[in-house]
Amino acid sequence: MELKTFPFQTVDWAAIEKKQYPGITGHASWQVFSMGDIRVRIVEYSAGYLADHWCKKGHILFCLEGEMTTELEDGREFILTAGTSYHVGDNCEAHRSRTEKGCRLFIVD
Repeated sequence: MELKTFPFQTVDWAAIEKKQYPGITGHASWQVFSMGDIRVRIVEYSAGYLADHWCKKGHILFCLEGEMTTELEDGREFILTAGTSYHVGDNCEAHRSRTEKGCRLFIVD
């Protein structure tokens, strides 16, 4: 990721519309702020959410609230709780997320 030149700015997340995306089960609600090629998001997974695809995009992901499990395509699993993060590059390990009780995330990709 290259943080190209852009001016200092703040984001009022309460003013950014939430868009909902269905999972295999449950749903994800996204708020997105874009700066050129960089996408900054607040994402909430509902209770019972299971992603509907294996993702190969790189992310820096920080769990704000709740708990989720990230499964890698090779079968490994990692549990994220509030205050923990994961980092993966583009086209590295394919991953997908699930949560039993729901969670809230801050993601940069």
